[in-house]
Amino acid sequence: MSDITLVDLCIVACSEAFRGNGEIVATGVGPVPRLAAGLAKLTHTPELMMTDGEAYLVEQPVPLGPRKYDDRKPAGYLPFSRFFDSAVWSGRRHAMVTPTQLDRFGQINLSYMGGTYDKPKTQMLGVRGFPGNTIYHPNSFFFPAHGPRVFVPQVDMISGVGYNPAKRVGGGNFSGVSLRRIVTNLCVMDFGGPDNQIRVISLHPGVTFEEVQAATGFELAQADNVEVTRLPTAEELAVIAGLDPHNVRASVLKDNPPAIRAAA
Repeated sequence: MSDITLVDLCIVACSEAFRGNGEIVATGVGPVPRLAAGLAKLTHTPELMMTDGEAYLVEQPVPLGPRKYDDRKPAGYLPFSRFFDSAVWSGRRHAMVTPTQLDRFGQINLSYMGGTYDKPKTQMLGVRGFPGNTIYHPNSFFFPAHGPRVFVPQVDMISGVGYNPAKRVGGGNFSGVSLRRIVTNLCVMDFGGPDNQIRVISLHPGVTFEEVQAATGFELAQADNVEVTRLPTAEELAVIAGLDPHNVRASVLKDNPPAIRAAA
């Protein structure tokens, strides 16, 4: 018997967002999404493309932490200036990111919280690439701490496009908007609710829907059959360990207890 930690369960759940995506660039921003993208490529969706974060496509995902860049096995040359033409603007990229706020229709905030645009209470990174990314290619999300300050009725500033028509600019082309999965420390959600609202599709072991709803700042929809998030397999745990030899992932969740004790 061995302990399957919550962070490993989340990595596997995040990897499912990339399942069957085809030959597109999988970009995971942050340790958990990055490990999830690598896990997807090395297991269920080998046709995914990944970069080394600099100028090359790689067949073997680059592990987290210190490593020898000379050990990389480039599969193609992809400098940053070409990345936008070949992946971003063409829609051939799926990014998994962690914004600061998200509302029920998928509007994203990464700019500021509280106050006004001119005098914010808390200044953050700014909109960054979210406006273009959410227009042109699929996006999914990972949140290590599911709470009402993250899942809000209305974001303080819209940094990325969602599904609320009232928040869209008239005459714009929103046909490329594709928000896929949301994985948190409590559950897995998608945008399959009424009018593309967020809905719960699986609960992590031991978590109830009522607990998720209490940690959310708006009313959640539920799938017809809300499942229990599946546990990692022994193969998946071995791949994750290989991609994270320094155990960086252990520090991602403040509370990372074993999700369940099971044979691994």
